[in-house]
Amino acid sequence: MPRPCACRRVRGSPKSDYFKPIGVPLTSLEEITLTLDEYEAVRLADLESLYHEEAAEKMRVSRQTFGNIIAAARKKVADSLINGKALKIEGGAVQMMERRFLCSDCQHAWTLPHGSGRPAQCPQCQSLNFHRAPQDRGWARTGAALRGGSGCRRGSR
Repeated sequence: MPRPCACRRVRGSPKSDYFKPIGVPLTSLEEITLTLDEYEAVRLADLESLYHEEAAEKMRVSRQTFGNIIAAARKKVADSLINGKALKIEGGAVQMMERRFLCSDCQHAWTLPHGSGRPAQCPQCQSLNFHRAPQDRGWARTGAALRGGSGCRRGSR
């Protein structure tokens, strides 16, 4: 019996989660599904040009697992491009990374998903005197691990 799939950490959902060749009706296209962890692997390896070891650390998987994920992702993307198939991005056993904030005035703590922009004010007291929570500081610059998280999400979004 195979081991259950470990939860992979991803930065967030893509801005666009569906791609198709222009001028071809959707009903006549074959569809390929790229999971969120495969999407994250492509982002880390190909867009950010990280070595597999560093990218695997960010996703909290082994280097070998990362290699398997990126190989599967690249094959799906190539199949979509070469054979004119639609590419849908969804699903997978993932944990979304979130940014944590702490209000200096009321001590309220809250989280927001990556990519949602900086909050304008504290949602509890509307103060402008807030900052990233101590456990979050340095993630964007160094890849330091976040403590805790929002839990593993399985299946489609």
